[in-house]
Amino acid sequence: MKTFDYSKPNNLSNALKEAPTSDKLDVPNFRFIAGGTTLVDLMKLNVEAPSTLMDITGLPLDKIETTKQGGLKIGALVRNSDLANHPYVKTHYAALSEAILAGASTQLRNRATTGGNLLQRTRCSYFRDPAYACNKREPGSGCPAIEGEHRNLAIMGTSEHCVASNPSDMNVALMALDAKIEIESKSGNRVVAITEFYKEPGETPHIETVMQPGEIITYVHIDPLPAGTISQYLKLRDRASYEFALASAAVFVQMNGNRISFLRVAMGGIGTKPWRAGEVEKALEGKNADTGAFAAAAEKLLSNAKPLRDNKFKVELAKRCLIHSLNTATSQA
Repeated sequence: MKTFDYSKPNNLSNALKEAPTSDKLDVPNFRFIAGGTTLVDLMKLNVEAPSTLMDITGLPLDKIETTKQGGLKIGALVRNSDLANHPYVKTHYAALSEAILAGASTQLRNRATTGGNLLQRTRCSYFRDPAYACNKREPGSGCPAIEGEHRNLAIMGTSEHCVASNPSDMNVALMALDAKIEIESKSGNRVVAITEFYKEPGETPHIETVMQPGEIITYVHIDPLPAGTISQYLKLRDRASYEFALASAAVFVQMNGNRISFLRVAMGGIGTKPWRAGEVEKALEGKNADTGAFAAAAEKLLSNAKPLRDNKFKVELAKRCLIHSLNTATSQA
């Protein structure tokens, strides 16, 4: 790990004042740090080598608030453990709690933050090893994963330049919930829908989100769900704990008898970003809960998959994950 300058502002105004912006990058390799559960790892591997770290853990962004409408306003510095175990989250957004608890370890969840999780970087072994080329780490250098080790990598949203998968569990649930991400900078405030927050790799895999230099995530907003909504998160992986998903599904459903009146679905482990299953929602909303219909919707969703030599199994695995999740959630509603 290389040496770096360190600062810790006590309010958001000072943090933004000290942070560089896209038109004035006077501080090379500047990074914000909160829990550090991704950044410190990458610094140890020399994948990241910031010359300046700004510790933002002193900012007042660590609260979980319920809104008058019944939704949630989550501070970017809320620890994953606190969010997962919050009574309102467990009662009204169970799949979000389950998704967070399915990730990492207790120690990491006690440290990791909501904002940091949104910006979590891939676990592709080529990205994490500077001895190899990687378009995400060094644009234009190549993607050895395509011909190399790619069993755990993406089958949706890939390009000829990158097949790295997004590792987060929390963000799969947030994608299904249509979360909105509030971002602050010197130039003002903006709110971005999570469906627009992540970028597919295309020809620029090093650009992963819409975040610009000097911007800070301040809050995540979640709208209330229809009364009686049932949710669940299913994660399929090689081992029972401390492992990233091969395929996962977050399902939020409201039933009217046997008819699906409301449905939101997202999948993890298979995409270059948390993958919203809009085709599934469109195919099933207003229809009766039926395994055959679930299978047809899953087939349609995965028809767009582009598996490689060693991750073809993910196509069938993702279908089964989705069908099982839909069956389980609709039977409980």
